[in-house]
Amino acid sequence: MTTVPRDRLARLLARERAEFTVRHPRSMQVHAQAGHLLGRVPMTWMSMWSGGFPVAFDSARGNRIVDVDGLTYIDFALGDTAAMAGHSPEPTVRAVHDRIATRGGLTTMLPTEDAEWVGAELHRRFGLPIWSFTLSATDANRWAARLARLVTGRPKLLVFSYCYHGSVDETFVVVGPDGTAVSRPGNVGPPVDPTTTTRVAEWNDLDAVERELAGGDVAAILTEPALTNIGIVLPDPGFLDGLRALATRYGALLLIDETHTISAGPGGMTLRDGLRPDLFVIGKAIGGGLPCGAYGLSDEVASAVSRHAEAGDADIVDVGGVGGTLAGNALSLAAMRATLGEVLTEDAFEHMVALATDYTDQVRKVIDSAGLGWSITQLGARAEYRFVSPAPRSGGESAAATDEELDDYMHLYMLNRSIMMTPFHNMALMCPQTSAEDVTRHTEVFTAATAELTDG
Repeated sequence: MTTVPRDRLARLLARERAEFTVRHPRSMQVHAQAGHLLGRVPMTWMSMWSGGFPVAFDSARGNRIVDVDGLTYIDFALGDTAAMAGHSPEPTVRAVHDRIATRGGLTTMLPTEDAEWVGAELHRRFGLPIWSFTLSATDANRWAARLARLVTGRPKLLVFSYCYHGSVDETFVVVGPDGTAVSRPGNVGPPVDPTTTTRVAEWNDLDAVERELAGGDVAAILTEPALTNIGIVLPDPGFLDGLRALATRYGALLLIDETHTISAGPGGMTLRDGLRPDLFVIGKAIGGGLPCGAYGLSDEVASAVSRHAEAGDADIVDVGGVGGTLAGNALSLAAMRATLGEVLTEDAFEHMVALATDYTDQVRKVIDSAGLGWSITQLGARAEYRFVSPAPRSGGESAAATDEELDDYMHLYMLNRSIMMTPFHNMALMCPQTSAEDVTRHTEVFTAATAELTDG
């Protein structure tokens, strides 16, 4: 197995950082002048980009981004899934323009006909019959968790170590070195110690899940069907069925968040793998880039919520903690209808998944031929390479496999050669406009990057 000499990596990384600065003077200027912005970026996560400052972009269409220095990129990041439909897909643009410029009324606190169409389409794709809308998957998770606690009368959530569900307070908990729950490192200003609200287990460990459920205080297991934000970590065979069985046995609900894993297909892993959630969350991609989210309820959960509301012990129409003024607005719903109906179709997913398969096969061949101890994992239309082999089986293993210097080198090497990868990890996502030539170009650059690491 070939190892990467750290001194060589350090030299190459310094070279790529210098090249990035030379290539992006205007982006650097935009960053330097942003003194009124926290971290000099519109949202602090944008500081995750390698190079000391992020690329500032001017325009984007399909899977191409043009930055303020006039450089064009093949975009495999796609807004960390929010632009999985491609940047500014034409059907979504038409629907948004119609709502803004022709009909008017971006948000009115009134329903439109689009809402029921989107609800019915989400039912068709994911199987849950009752839906409500939000502005993000974070809000959808928050509100669904509240309803789970309401329905079960239990106070806690069970999550997985290094999971990702937006900025939901209860999810920032990991399995510590001694096996007990601890607040995730870097957790910003938690209102309470999250170990008081949340139980946690390692991914793919059904025994640990059962131990946590046995206390009888878990309202819901909140989970993605595959971990994504700590690197793609797939479920072992039988793991998701085991979660469903354990939730039922111990009286907890199963809340599945497919905001990222919708990459698996038109109905995400829920449709593909026949999952049976009690509650469901989706966001980002279904609005074609506009802020949106949704949560779905089974008939049983919806009926239980209605009973509590009718009894007067749950206010779901005003200030009970579920809902928001801009949620379900006309503009977001127009975008969702167009994106689901005309962009993220079955044909589009067939194209995207096939390209991701080619991408995975090509990257794996490069890794194998170079003798690197790396791995690559595919989840439908997305794939991600890791600097460890075999691929991690849990969030803890995945976190331990992080190599920040290699991450920075690979990201900068790609950016300096006009390829944009997801900044948080080495994930590539296909969209309807991605081409086989784009995948081939990535393979060429990936081959060159790894050759420079390994050749004497």
